[in-house]
Amino acid sequence: MSSQILTRRPRVLAAPGDRHDEILTPAALDFVAQLAVAFDERRAWILKERRRQAIRLASGSPLDFPMVTRRIREDASWSVASPAPGLLDRRVEITGPPERRMTVNALNSGAQVWLADFEDATAPTWSNVIEGQLNLLDAIERRIDFTSPEGKEYRLATDRPLATIVVRPRGWHLDEEHLHVDGRPVPAALVDFGLYFFHCAQRQIDAGQGPYFYLPKLENSYEARLWNDIFVLAQDLLGIPRGTVRATVLIETITAAFEMEEILYELREHSAGLNAGRWDYLFSLIKTFGHRTDFLLPDRGQVTMTAPFMRAYTELLVHTCHKRGAHAIGGMAAQIPGKDPDAHAAALAKVRLDKEREAEDGFDGSWVAHPGLVPLCREVFDGVLGEHPHQLDRTRDDVDVQPADLLAVRRIGADPTDEGVRTNVSVTVRYFAAWIGGQGAVALDGLMEDAATAEIARVQIWQWLRHARIDRETVVRILGEELDALAAQRPYAPLDEIQDLFHRMCLAAELPQFFTPDAYSRHLVRTLERDA
Repeated sequence: MSSQILTRRPRVLAAPGDRHDEILTPAALDFVAQLAVAFDERRAWILKERRRQAIRLASGSPLDFPMVTRRIREDASWSVASPAPGLLDRRVEITGPPERRMTVNALNSGAQVWLADFEDATAPTWSNVIEGQLNLLDAIERRIDFTSPEGKEYRLATDRPLATIVVRPRGWHLDEEHLHVDGRPVPAALVDFGLYFFHCAQRQIDAGQGPYFYLPKLENSYEARLWNDIFVLAQDLLGIPRGTVRATVLIETITAAFEMEEILYELREHSAGLNAGRWDYLFSLIKTFGHRTDFLLPDRGQVTMTAPFMRAYTELLVHTCHKRGAHAIGGMAAQIPGKDPDAHAAALAKVRLDKEREAEDGFDGSWVAHPGLVPLCREVFDGVLGEHPHQLDRTRDDVDVQPADLLAVRRIGADPTDEGVRTNVSVTVRYFAAWIGGQGAVALDGLMEDAATAEIARVQIWQWLRHARIDRETVVRILGEELDALAAQRPYAPLDEIQDLFHRMCLAAELPQFFTPDAYSRHLVRTLERDA
C-alpha cells in the first residue's frame, strides 16, 4: 500500500487562512492523499455494508453475537497492548472542541485526558478544522495562549501536569469537501487523523507520550480492522514503530455492542479500550429499530443508565474490557455549573450519582464536558480507585449479558410528555442554528449539547410521529414558536434554513441516518469553485 502512486496531487478547494500553510504543507497533504488512495475503496465498501445491515435489520433479521467470530470470544489467550504512556490513569477525561480557549482550559483542567473532538463537538467549517489542527500543534509545542475580548488571558500551566491529548476524528459517513484527491473529496476521518498524525505523532513521542485517538461510530469489527490497517500504514510511512498509536473505540452503535471483543481483537496492538457513548447509543437504537413499537422510547431524560438494557450494555462493556486488559471509560456528564445555588447543587448531585454508579460498576474513568466538573468526578473515582490508576483487575465475571438483554427496551416509560416534545424541538432548533453558524458545542438549558444530543432529540421526534404518539400539527406549531423565540434572541439567525433542515431531518417519511452530511454540504461547504 505504501507504494501507491498518486495520479494527481491533492487539491485544497478553500480560501487560504491565517497560518493554514503551517498545516497544509505539501508533505502533509501528500501523506493524507496516500491514506486516501490506500483506503478510500474500503471506506466506501463499509458505508455500503452499513446500508445493507440496516436493511437486513429493518426486515426482521435477528441481531446476535456473530457466530463467525465465536472463536475470538472464546479464546482466552489474547489481550490488548499494555496502557501507553499518559493513558495508564484515565479517571477523569474532559471533552470539547479544539478551539483555542478550550484547548488551554482542557489541558489545565486537572483531568488526566483531554478528548480533542473534531466530530460531535465541532461544526466542520474548513476554518474550524484547520485552526483546530493549529491549536493542537501549538499546544504540543507549549506555545498556545488566548486572550478573550474582555482581556482575560489563558495560558498553559507550568506548575502541574497537563492532560494527555486524545484526538477524535470525524466519522466514516462524512467527507471533507474542501480537500480532493483524484477529483473526489477525502474522507473527513482521514483528514483529521492524517493531518494530526503527520504533524504531531513524532512530537508527542518526543514528549514522552504518543499519537492517541478516539474512534467514533464504528458499527462492527471490520471497521475496527480498517482503522488498524490505517494505523499500520501511517506508522510505516513516517518510520514510527508499530503499536505506538493507541485508540479507544466509542461503543455508541447498537451493532457494535454485539462485537465488543471482536473490535478489541482487531485493534489489540493499538487498543486503549472502549467507551460508553450513551446518547449516540440511544440514537443508534432508534435509527436501527425505530420502525418497531417495542423500541419506542419516552422522553430522553427518562431513559437513564439504570434502565435494564442500558445496564446490560455498560456492564458488558466493563466485563469485556477488563477480560482483555483494556480500559473501560464511562459516559458524559454534560451539566454546566451554574450561578443559581439550588440548580447548581441539583446538577452536581445528579453528576455524583452517575459517576458513583460508574466507578462502583468497574469503569476506570469517565467523561465530563466542563472543567468545573473535574474535581467532583475525580473525587468519586479517587474514592474507589485510591492510589491505583485503574481497576482492570475487576473482571466482573458475575456479568452474563445475552443478546435479548441488550435489546430489552419494551416501553421503559410513559408516552412522551408535552415538556419532552418541546424540549426536543427546542434543542434541535437551537443546536441547528449554532451548528450552521459554525459552533459545535453549545450551552443549552444548563447542559453542554453537541451533535449527539441533537441527533437523539431529532430522531425521538421522528419516532414519536412514526408511532402516532404525537401529531405533526403539534410539532409544526412548537417549531414555529421556537423559531420565533430564536429570532427574538438572535435577530440574524437563518430561520428559513433552520426550518428547512428541521423538516428534512425530523418530519421526513424516512429517517435520515445523520443530519450532518446534508447540513454540511448545504451550509458549511465554502469551496472556491462553489463560491465563484
